Amino acid sequence: MKTPKFTYHAPRTVAEALDLLAEHDADGKVLAGGQSLIPVMAMRLASPAHLVDINHLTDELGGLHVDAEGAHVGALVRHSRLESDAATARAVPLVGQALRHVAHPTIRNRGTTVGSLAHADPSAEMPTVLTLLGGHVVARSVRGERAIEAADFFVGPMESCLAYDELAVSALFPAPVGRFGTAFDEITRRHGDYALCGAGVVATLDEAEQLTSLKVSLVSISDLPEVIDLTDLVQGTAYDEVDHDVVAQRVRDVVDPAADIHASADFRRHLAFVLTRRLTREAAERALAASPDAADASAPSPRTAGAPS
Repeated sequence: MKTPKFTYHAPRTVAEALDLLAEHDADGKVLAGGQSLIPVMAMRLASPAHLVDINHLTDELGGLHVDAEGAHVGALVRHSRLESDAATARAVPLVGQALRHVAHPTIRNRGTTVGSLAHADPSAEMPTVLTLLGGHVVARSVRGERAIEAADFFVGPMESCLAYDELAVSALFPAPVGRFGTAFDEITRRHGDYALCGAGVVATLDEAEQLTSLKVSLVSISDLPEVIDLTDLVQGTAYDEVDHDVVAQRVRDVVDPAADIHASADFRRHLAFVLTRRLTREAAERALAASPDAADASAPSPRTAGAPS
């Protein structure tokens, strides 16, 4: 199908883009990677009268840098660039672990990570990662700038709290603190499909190799990305003495997925159990290996796809 008719705008500065968004209000939409917006328009699920193309604004929105806070990602940073960035892999390995599961390389070469966050698809990987890490999105308008915590940014399926005149200019993916390990995986019918269920995990250990924190967030399970804190089940337990069946059962008990044509609610609960059981173990083992001179913790897990076990 073809998209509805629209007026195309190609601002040369962020200030000009913000003026256009303020002028056209609800009739305007930002075009960055276009890997979500254009298909939605082609299916006539969205019909903005004005498209504000920000792709000419790489000088202002194309920045990617890593510091003590974590990875600061500009609005025009493509998934593929962030996925392959060595500094991000060292500081925030969960980002790369998740990005490997985003669609296909062709999509990742064009799609933008901040654009994925703004799209707010509950079946997308990066909203879950941002929420699990406790990150935020920076939004700017002619009225000013604000940092929006991930817990407040996502307000519904395919809905963020961005006002019509706001542009998401960057996002911060914080670096976990302490001796940490992370893991991410998802189960799909075919490679590149949306996940039937996905999961990200962050685990931290103390000097005695006991767990001090364990958190998980799931993909395609609820309308909003949520963090499930499992710390009370493992705190003070040696990394190799954790009962991962008990941990995974907690997740299965608290999730309330909806059934659809792809999977029943019970099957999605089972997938949440399977992924949590495996990934909490992997994250704890990576935390054990963590040190200032540790090898890249973002290496792919032994099993990155396949049927549940």
